[in-house]
Amino acid sequence: MPLVQIHLLQGKTAKLRRKVGEIVYQTMVDTINVPPKDSFQIISEHDENSLIYDPEYLNIQRTDEIVIIQITLNEGRTVELKKAFYKRLAERLHSELGIRMEDVFISLVEVKKENWSFGNGVAQYAE
Repeated sequence: MPLVQIHLLQGKTAKLRRKVGEIVYQTMVDTINVPPKDSFQIISEHDENSLIYDPEYLNIQRTDEIVIIQITLNEGRTVELKKAFYKRLAERLHSELGIRMEDVFISLVEVKKENWSFGNGVAQYAE
């Protein structure tokens, strides 16, 4: 169960925001074994004072077109799967929406399965 948070600077169209979310979800399904219908996303726009980033950290040249994607998901995926996901997502956002690969910032936050409740006050994945 991934919970996806996508952060952009203000001024993006609703169509672009929605498409970013669709690409993130489909890439998770295709590369890191996220099941169908398991799509929960928060897409937020920020002004220049509330989305702050270093434009040159690790010698990567970022612009105000930056897209910050944080995904909370169950632990257990291999480093190879994660690398494949990062690469494929950046490639798709670039090829389908023209977002520079340098402007795609991704953070995965892994948690144990018992840390989720999908509703009804029940920890559905707790063993």
